[in-house]
Amino acid sequence: MARQSKESRCSFCNSPKHETLMLIEGMDAYICDKCVTQANVLLAQEIGNKKSKVFDDSFTLLKPAEIKAHIDQYVIGQDDAKKVLSVAVYNHYKRLSQQIDRDEVEIEKSNIMLVGETGTGKTLLAKTIAKILHVPFCIVDATVLTEAGYVGEDVESILTRLLQAADYDVASAERGIVYIDEVDKVARKSDNPSITRDVSGEGVQQALLKILEGTIVNVPPQGGRKHPDQKMIAVNTNNILFICGGAFDGIERKIANRLRTQAVGYKVKKDDVDLDLKNLYKYITPQDLKAFGLIPELIGRVPVLTHLNPLDLNALRNILTEPKNSLMRQYTKLFEYEDVKLVFEDEVLDFIVDKAMEYKLGARGLRSICEAIMLDAMYDTPSDENVKELHINLAYAIEKFEKADFKKLKAA
Repeated sequence: MARQSKESRCSFCNSPKHETLMLIEGMDAYICDKCVTQANVLLAQEIGNKKSKVFDDSFTLLKPAEIKAHIDQYVIGQDDAKKVLSVAVYNHYKRLSQQIDRDEVEIEKSNIMLVGETGTGKTLLAKTIAKILHVPFCIVDATVLTEAGYVGEDVESILTRLLQAADYDVASAERGIVYIDEVDKVARKSDNPSITRDVSGEGVQQALLKILEGTIVNVPPQGGRKHPDQKMIAVNTNNILFICGGAFDGIERKIANRLRTQAVGYKVKKDDVDLDLKNLYKYITPQDLKAFGLIPELIGRVPVLTHLNPLDLNALRNILTEPKNSLMRQYTKLFEYEDVKLVFEDEVLDFIVDKAMEYKLGARGLRSICEAIMLDAMYDTPSDENVKELHINLAYAIEKFEKADFKKLKAA
């Protein structure tokens, strides 16, 4: 009662109660409506400054040409895909650093779809870009995802992996990159209605829509199934770049059918003779993805579509020796740890490439063939201190390769 007998004043501006519209009382202090309004303005400015500064001082955004130059050091060929990725990533991170005014144009997010045969470098491209930009990056396999409530992983587990890659720093994770591999495996199984739910196909595509477009998702920190008593982490996906990749095995037939729709009658296309029938992936369009089984809503949320060319002999030969982390440099480094100089003859490299082409294994096949050839050497050399130089010739490579019995793989 004694406290109310004294005239109350704002603890910030010292204004008496009768001069204010409202005086809010706290434990041992007062604040007037004018000070509340001013504090609200200051708070909004501070929050806006923090949001506009998406990156820390150590982050340097490279130009598209610089991004491609860095990728060239690790990935051979695929110039078209590199340019598309470089531009899309550059525009995405420029968008994040944009300060939105009332009348300014807001740049929309551009997720990316990579289409190409297995072993052509889809995952390596995504990994390399994330390494260059120093942002959280994770790879998610779409084949394990199912619709909510069914056996398998929920779509939210994608963001759990990204949080783990960012050491549970939500702000860092919200500007990361997610590579969804094998996205072609969640295509619709059939256009015909079925009595059973397509919980690992179209159901997953429907669940991905909001995450790809941008929304706030409650993510279980340890992954797995969500339950009511579990503590969730809210993650805003609006600034997360999603790169989807898949082999889309059989989509060449869809592309061929579309290209030849007018090949009969009076409307024969004169340029049909110029089609590259060995690489129909270069003619892919969103229409082909829809015919393959992706729903139009998902295709619309992944607007940047690019392809990866099949690897030829020259590309495979360069992959063996040119990149910073090439296979030959890796094996040479392994033997350097044993103080052994490793030398490969050019004929051996040609033999490895020929076998990779024969078995249609792509770049991954190079490693399998090299492991078969080098297994005995890697087993015996650490125990023999007298070996100072190891020379791999064609006869040795053929002998070890035939011993590995790769013919079974070819028959399969």
